[in-house]
Amino acid sequence: MSEKFALIRAEKANFDIAMMCRLLGVSTSGYYEWRDRPPSARARRREMLKKRIRDEFIRSERTYGYRRVHAELARRGVECDDETVRLLMNAMGLVPVQVKKRRSLTVADAAAGPIPDLVGRDFTARAPGEKMVGDITQIDTGEGALFLATVIDCFSKSVIGWSMDTRYPASLVGAAIDMTAGRLEFPEGAVFHSDRGSQYTSFEFGQQLAAHGIRRSVGRTGICFDNAMAESFFGKLKTELVHHRKFGTRAEARRAVSSTSRGSTMLGDFTPRLVIARH
Repeated sequence: MSEKFALIRAEKANFDIAMMCRLLGVSTSGYYEWRDRPPSARARRREMLKKRIRDEFIRSERTYGYRRVHAELARRGVECDDETVRLLMNAMGLVPVQVKKRRSLTVADAAAGPIPDLVGRDFTARAPGEKMVGDITQIDTGEGALFLATVIDCFSKSVIGWSMDTRYPASLVGAAIDMTAGRLEFPEGAVFHSDRGSQYTSFEFGQQLAAHGIRRSVGRTGICFDNAMAESFFGKLKTELVHHRKFGTRAEARRAVSSTSRGSTMLGDFTPRLVIARH
């Protein structure tokens, strides 16, 4: 019954109340009694949840799905189950931005010799710099593409080195390693893991890693799960920062990327954050 009364209230500006009551098979007096009745504790809580859900959704720049909205509510001490969040988001029409598919930038170097996978999908580490992962992504702007290379520390789950350029040669990923080396002392046996892109399997990059005492590791060609931590970071970066906005210039995109430091949960306990924004 309350659903019918709620519909009447929502449409009262468009249709006559008495006519709607008659069509829905309810009494006009019953509607007014329902309208003037103080909201129940359950209704008040539902409205409170809707407001908090909407606030978190807008705070995420309309990128969070119901699971991440639920996680943020739980972090802020709001008790509710994820199914309730899903139903309320559907009722309010809160649909997150969808990730656009893009061609891969990974092109294997045919001349690259055998390089082992020293990570085996284990993206954990016992100390800073012990195990790092990296990847390259493309950010479109009105001036053309901007390419971003990152180094993510498996211990802190943070971006500890990065570089951006209008092209993506081996020097792009090398610059990210150089930034990392300037901010972190690598432990003995440190590993840097990536996909089999030509930049990462190049002789130039191999020499650069060796100069820093870092062992090179790569996953298999075309198997994104072998570099899942780096892939997932870029997926969330694109969803939360890139796909719902247009950058007029490369400089604008650089500023937006380097200032991203929200630290919101993206992969369960994985909380990537561009700590390099303070550099």
